[in-house]
Amino acid sequence: MSDLAVDLVLDAHATLGEGPVWSTDEQRLYWVDIMKNEIHRTDPASGKDEVRDLGEQVGSLGLRAHPDAKGNLVAALRSGFYYVDFASGTKTFICDPENKPNNRMNDGRCDPYGAFWAGTMLDPSDRKTRTGSIWRLAPDGTASMKVDDIGVSNGIAFDAERHYFYCADTFADVQTVWRFDHDPDTGAISNRRIFFTAHELPGRPDGACVDVEGCYWVALTSCWSVARFTPDGKLDRLIKTPVQKPTMCVFGGADMSTLFITSMGFGYLPQAEGQPHAGGLFACRPGVMGVADGKFRG
Repeated sequence: MSDLAVDLVLDAHATLGEGPVWSTDEQRLYWVDIMKNEIHRTDPASGKDEVRDLGEQVGSLGLRAHPDAKGNLVAALRSGFYYVDFASGTKTFICDPENKPNNRMNDGRCDPYGAFWAGTMLDPSDRKTRTGSIWRLAPDGTASMKVDDIGVSNGIAFDAERHYFYCADTFADVQTVWRFDHDPDTGAISNRRIFFTAHELPGRPDGACVDVEGCYWVALTSCWSVARFTPDGKLDRLIKTPVQKPTMCVFGGADMSTLFITSMGFGYLPQAEGQPHAGGLFACRPGVMGVADGKFRG
C-alpha cells in the first residue's frame, strides 16, 4: 500500500459523490452527488464549489464538444439521457433507453470518439438482481445496449491507443472488470474477456480511468484505496485513501497529473470511525499523466 499523500480538496459532505470529469477548458472538475440530485463544478485552486439541483438522481455526466442553448453537458439521469446547461441548471430530454422505473443510471463516461456511455442498476439494489445494462448514446441521440445482465454498472473507461473498452460489475458475487475490443468507427465492442477479478482484494471495483501508459486506475470501495492495474491485468499499485469508500477517480489539473477521487459520505452509509471527511473530494499526484475524457459530439 502506497503512502502517497492524498489531500482533501473539498469537504463536500456528499452523500454519494461520483462521476468526476475534468474540463481542460475551464480547469474545473465536474462531479455528481447521486442521492442529492446534484451536479457540482469545483475549482481545485480556489476551493469554490458551484452546485445545480437537477430534481432527480444524476448517475454520471460528460462534456459536450459543441455547447449550445441546450447546455455544455450530457448527463445520465434516473429518467434517461439529457443535455444539461450548468449555468442555468436546465435540462433537455434526449431519450430513455430502458424505461425501467425501478432502475437508475449509474457510472458513465464519454468515449474518445464522441459518444456517451452509461450503465444502469436496480435501485435500491437487493444485492442479487442483475437488471442493469450499459448503453451507448450516439451523437445523433439514439441509444444502443452494449452489455446486459449487470448488477451495479461501474468501471467504464477507454484506452484509445489500444482500442479497449472497460466496464465492471461491483456486485459482491461478481467483482469483475472486463475488457472488450472497441471499434472507434462503429462503437461496436467484441471479444469480451476478464481483465481482473477483485475477489482476493479487500474492496470491490467502482469507478475508473486510464493513464497515458494504458494502465487502469479504479476506486476499490470498502478498501480505503485506489488501485492501478497494468494493461495485462496485473495489480501494480495501491494508494491508500483517507476514506473507506472511494467511488471514482479521474486525472486532471493543468498538467493532467493530478488524480481526483470522489467518495461516499454519511447519510448513504453508516457513519464510520476515523473518516470525518467521508463524502469529500480528494486528490493526489501519483507521478503519471492521465488521459483527458472525450466529449459528446451531439
